[in-house]
Amino acid sequence: MYVLTIDQRGSTADMDRVPGLISALGSLTPAPFERSVGDELQGVVEHAADVVNIALHALRDGHWYVGIGIGAVQLVPGGSPREGTGSGFVAARKAVELAKGAAAQVPLSVVSGSMGRGRDLSPDAGKGAMTSAHAQAVLRLLGRVVQQRTPAQWRVVDSLRAYQGGEGRHGSQKHVARELGITEQSVSRALLRSGWPEEAAARPAAAMLLECAHARILAPSGAPAPWTVQVGDTSTEGNR
Repeated sequence: MYVLTIDQRGSTADMDRVPGLISALGSLTPAPFERSVGDELQGVVEHAADVVNIALHALRDGHWYVGIGIGAVQLVPGGSPREGTGSGFVAARKAVELAKGAAAQVPLSVVSGSMGRGRDLSPDAGKGAMTSAHAQAVLRLLGRVVQQRTPAQWRVVDSLRAYQGGEGRHGSQKHVARELGITEQSVSRALLRSGWPEEAAARPAAAMLLECAHARILAPSGAPAPWTVQVGDTSTEGNR
């Protein structure tokens, strides 16, 4: 499980955006998000790909600090995230505070539950913390891409993603051009300048790093992590 704590930026001089984000996240994940305190929301997410989708959606308009905690989660099935305990919640709290101090960097942080103590942490947790840092680096890079996208580029990207699941299959750009009333060449240029092809290709890499960190942090004592990631090597192989 992954714990996300998301806090509104500049909330004292802005409208309350929490209800709108909670509603939007309902289309991205089955995990319930709810207001935790003030202008902050929190949720417990099962799948790493959903974590990536949620984080990038929150970063899109520049209104949120995003904290991702990876660690043990004790939560009654169907229970409120506010009732949860475990190192994942502690890590998420630290992550959102670090995101607030990111200065000019993309306001997102990933923190490993291995930064705390407890019998629920594996001996391999140190490597999990390192992999969490790698996931953070990739997510911040993707966050920079989505934050620099123009409204016109977003219209093209959103239309493409909505069409047949947004996989960019053959014929999708022609459909987007018809829907938006622009030429296929305009669609191609907007996608190229938006960085969408690169973002789409990198999203699975970010999810894989989150999964790897999760496995290393919470693997039972003596169990091998299901992924082997070598920095500087393009190969990633699973245990056999």
